[in-house]
Amino acid sequence: MSYRKRNFEKLIIQIPCYNEAETLGSVLAELPREVEGFTTVEWLVIDDGSTDGTVEVAEGGGGDWIVRQPRNMGLARAFSAGVEAALEVGADVIVNTDGDNQYSSRDIPTLVAPILAGKADLVIGTRAISEIEHFSRLKKLLQKLGSWVVRKVSQTDVPDSPSGFRAFSRGAAIRLNVFSEYTYTLETIIQAGLDGLVVSSVPIRTNQPLRESRLVKNVPSYLWQSAVTIVRIFLTYRPLRFFWLLASLPLGLGALLGIRWMILSLGAAQSTNIPSLIAAAILINVGFQLFLVGLLADLLSANRKLVQDTRSRLRRVVIEKTSLESEKASLIRATPLSREREKLQP
Repeated sequence: MSYRKRNFEKLIIQIPCYNEAETLGSVLAELPREVEGFTTVEWLVIDDGSTDGTVEVAEGGGGDWIVRQPRNMGLARAFSAGVEAALEVGADVIVNTDGDNQYSSRDIPTLVAPILAGKADLVIGTRAISEIEHFSRLKKLLQKLGSWVVRKVSQTDVPDSPSGFRAFSRGAAIRLNVFSEYTYTLETIIQAGLDGLVVSSVPIRTNQPLRESRLVKNVPSYLWQSAVTIVRIFLTYRPLRFFWLLASLPLGLGALLGIRWMILSLGAAQSTNIPSLIAAAILINVGFQLFLVGLLADLLSANRKLVQDTRSRLRRVVIEKTSLESEKASLIRATPLSREREKLQP
């Protein structure tokens, strides 16, 4: 894919929040109002059904846009709602950061630099995992292992796939869709890599933790949710390869049993070895059925790709035609920054 450098006007920094009243103020205080390469920098807070005054902190801290979810719908849904709203208000680039002040906002210029240079569609901020003191050895190992799996599945080279500090170009944000209700981090990387988008990464700094992670409640739950996400996305984009890998096991075992039956039958005529022949036939049949399922899934995947392309084009048209007067009811203006925005108020 070839790129050309283009002019960018608006950067939207979005912050998904759920009961982050104690930490959101620190995040907003560190966010930049000017970033080289953009004429406008605005902040968008996604309130995911908070009950602790997060909205008031967002308004008092200078948030420009607030998306309010009627109830807590989870991080993935909050992220998607933020991206949709950011596109509607004209974002050329979207930066996502967390409401717990984990990531250093001083690295936002570094994060968006590859997109500004036309060298990437999605940029992931890479933490120095081995140097983060509050991460246990097990968590560091799991982070590295999970990132390795995502790299293999997505065919990208992202060292820190669970990082939520990332930047999207407008085109990438329109094309990506989050299906998971758990987290968006792994899914968006796998989607982007398998969909032909260019994914890059840059080193970033982190702040001292202000609270425990809510996403990783316990290691087994996190591993299970991550594994389900990876398998689901791989099935969506590469079903034939997945089912061929599954089919290769029974086909291989069936072939070995068939060869064994032939050898034993030729060497010992008195023994018919019927059980081996039956087992070989069953295994080969199972493998063949799995391969057929893979072919059908691959045809559905091709149809899904056409539907997704159509949806992306329609989504682009709708977003481009959506004016600031026809915002969604859940999108609330927090603080007007300029006279131009004042004129748009009813």
